Amino acid sequence: MLKTDYFFLKKILSVTFIYLCVHSKKEVMSERPLILISNDDGVSAKGLKELTEVMRLFGDVVVVAPDGHRSGMSNAITVDHPIRLTKTVDEDGFQVYKCSGTPVDCVKLAFNQLLDRYPDFVVSGINHGSNSSISVVYSGTMGAALEGCIHGIPSIGFSLNDYEHEADFSRAKIYVARVFQQVAENGLPPFVCLNVNIPKGDIKGVKVCRQTSGKWVEEFDKRTDPHKREYYWMAGFFQNFEEEAEGTDITALENGYVSVVPVNADMTCYQTYESMKNWRF
Repeated sequence: MLKTDYFFLKKILSVTFIYLCVHSKKEVMSERPLILISNDDGVSAKGLKELTEVMRLFGDVVVVAPDGHRSGMSNAITVDHPIRLTKTVDEDGFQVYKCSGTPVDCVKLAFNQLLDRYPDFVVSGINHGSNSSISVVYSGTMGAALEGCIHGIPSIGFSLNDYEHEADFSRAKIYVARVFQQVAENGLPPFVCLNVNIPKGDIKGVKVCRQTSGKWVEEFDKRTDPHKREYYWMAGFFQNFEEEAEGTDITALENGYVSVVPVNADMTCYQTYESMKNWRF
């Protein structure tokens, strides 16, 4: 970690906003904030450990994360087999659990079985790889964040645009802290969470953005296993529908900025809703 980055994080400890109640900015909390952390890369992922290090500066932390990779699980839940939960760390103000289920299972179990009160924040990540544009609907990282905001908890999903197993999170951690600080100070509207994507390398700043219009174009590679059985391996590429557009999350990332996109759990298209009132069924 850069020396200036370290001192910035240490300074956070003395900032009074970490004691603000998330439901009332004027009410002072009688105990340290409780922060629930999950991810979709698994409990052993470096990004989760780096996120946990930052969040422990702000409050008590409970980590409930999958026991292995659950990328692309979106809002999936486990309904066809039992879910196993194992505590791996138990310290004062810090517990870690590994879960056999999905990221959303992790959040649901924490709310229903593990915590004696609702957390003050749900934070997910730091994902190894971007969750910008339409990737938000596939992301297990964002699935966990959305589950938090459905329960009325200020929630954030963090992703770093670097897919390497040993990615460098030192710069990203500073912006994780800064975004979290703003959420702690200002709160979030009901049923809204943040999708935060952080560029690899040098970072120029932060931009509040909208989601880029685009899609993943799948290419399935047909193969044959040693037993002569056919199978398919999914590949593909991302198609950006608005490469020249300003104000989008991908444009921000490509220009060295952290993108912050507010995401609504209410998926109603209100413009279409109004126009459909005139339909005759």
